[in-house]
Amino acid sequence: MSFFSKRESGLDHIVSQSVGMLGDARHSFDLATLALLTNTDTSAVDADIRETDERINHMEQQLRAELVVHVTVQGSSDIGSVLGMILLLKKIERIGDQATNVLDLAESGVRLSGEPDTEAMLAERGLISTMFGEAADLLGEPNAERTEDFATRVLALVAEHQAKIDGYLHSDRPGREVVPRAIYYRYLKRIVANLLGIVKTAADPLPAFSETDDKED
Repeated sequence: MSFFSKRESGLDHIVSQSVGMLGDARHSFDLATLALLTNTDTSAVDADIRETDERINHMEQQLRAELVVHVTVQGSSDIGSVLGMILLLKKIERIGDQATNVLDLAESGVRLSGEPDTEAMLAERGLISTMFGEAADLLGEPNAERTEDFATRVLALVAEHQAKIDGYLHSDRPGREVVPRAIYYRYLKRIVANLLGIVKTAADPLPAFSETDDKED
């Protein structure tokens, strides 16, 4: 059972809002990747993505303030849950930023539509979007077996992304082809790592540091 599922902790409202934030992050991811991988006009999605990112940032700040008040009122008994929740909210906020980074890549003039690997990238986009939904479900209704399965699949995907990044960095193909792809997969790797971090944090408020955790390197 997740530490967030304890209704007596008074954190159920925070959990509900964080699920909504994750839904917003998924919305931004879907639109940003659509702009990069298809012929969608970036001007048609720019305002939506950036306004959604601002909403995520505002909610993260608001909920963090509420958590501070919670600790002040309840004392240190819930400190582990509160610290875990703050970490989780930050990971969602980072995903929103990373979706905006994908949009920025598209707006810089990069287009990955109509390429031999476009279909595969669109399929992968759909898979990751589904993982957003799984992460939201596990945040709201934790399940140890499903969490373990989710972690296994995410770790495999992270390794696959890193292999692609390494391949692009050592490729003899023109830089205009491989550099945008390496950047894109770096963003994807961070996004899925943060999804895993959210699920793991929901199961354990203060998990041990993992190399799969997102790092702003």
